[in-house]
Amino acid sequence: MKGLILAAGRGTRLRPLTHTRPKPVIRVAGRPILHYAVDNLLEAGIEEIGVVVSPETEKDIREALSGYRVRYVLQEEPQGLAHAVAVAQEFLGESPFVLYLGDNLFQKGIRRFLQAFQEGVSAVIALVRVENPRQFGVAVLEGERIVRLLEKPKEPPSDLAVAGVYVFTPEVFPVIQNLKPSARGEYEITDAIQGLIDQGKRVVGVEVEGWWKDTGRPADLLDANRLLLEELPSRLEGEVEASQLTGRVVVERGARVVGSTVIGPAFIGKGAVVEGAYIGPFTSLGPGVRVVRSEVEYSILEDHAVLEDVALRLQESILGVGAEVKSRNGLPRAHRLILGDLSQVELA
Repeated sequence: MKGLILAAGRGTRLRPLTHTRPKPVIRVAGRPILHYAVDNLLEAGIEEIGVVVSPETEKDIREALSGYRVRYVLQEEPQGLAHAVAVAQEFLGESPFVLYLGDNLFQKGIRRFLQAFQEGVSAVIALVRVENPRQFGVAVLEGERIVRLLEKPKEPPSDLAVAGVYVFTPEVFPVIQNLKPSARGEYEITDAIQGLIDQGKRVVGVEVEGWWKDTGRPADLLDANRLLLEELPSRLEGEVEASQLTGRVVVERGARVVGSTVIGPAFIGKGAVVEGAYIGPFTSLGPGVRVVRSEVEYSILEDHAVLEDVALRLQESILGVGAEVKSRNGLPRAHRLILGDLSQVELA
């Protein structure tokens, strides 16, 4: 069996964070989201892994996965998930395969879905119960068998949403070849699954165990960071001087924590500097981050971000790569902001 990770999307709901790089390389609990997808496939015994990228995402995805052995498949235009599968047909060949959305996180991995993929089953679909199924593809079940899929229905027939993992046989390829674009101009994977159902194929739904996260919005990223940090064991490899560390804290090699308070769970990445600062629970600092004479909690600071001499505590915040938040001393007493499209700022 092979694995296919989709990482060609533009992540429009996470702009401005994704204006310059793709969502799957954003770090949660210190690691790119994409790493968790690859690790879940490897843990399930899948060693041949392809990653679908676009011309815009390829460079960043390759850099993020430089330590992994994967194949790259180029999707020139964003024409939907089913189109991405069709583009990867040469790589997949006649093998059954796992389709994995690269921005999804599963607490307990994907073995459960592979175990349900038995003889006579054409597809296994991961399902999760959600409070507002109108935002998702929704499955109608008879026993374990899916008999109908509806994409973002106004009146959902169930609370079982389609999550980001699917297992297919090659039977799905001719169905995809006969698909027509949806109203939004894309070839939908839900339409391909419905095509299998309409042919009388056995499509099985399996509920997700543990938590599942689609990291589509800033609040989802922060919550995913929280959930992953709750499971992270302490690890102190960097320099800690005249500081108080409480709870589960990771200080990676090359990081410095001086005269500070860190309350876990928290992650401090390689080369980060924390000086005269407070790092509160559920905070991740990426490589090279600087937090000096400032306070931050329940936040993600990405690579080389800077938080310096800020009087009020930063919380529920995400600072992108190289972003800087500093105080301004002297006159005139004013805020100075340089913000990209779709940025958000709250000033006290």
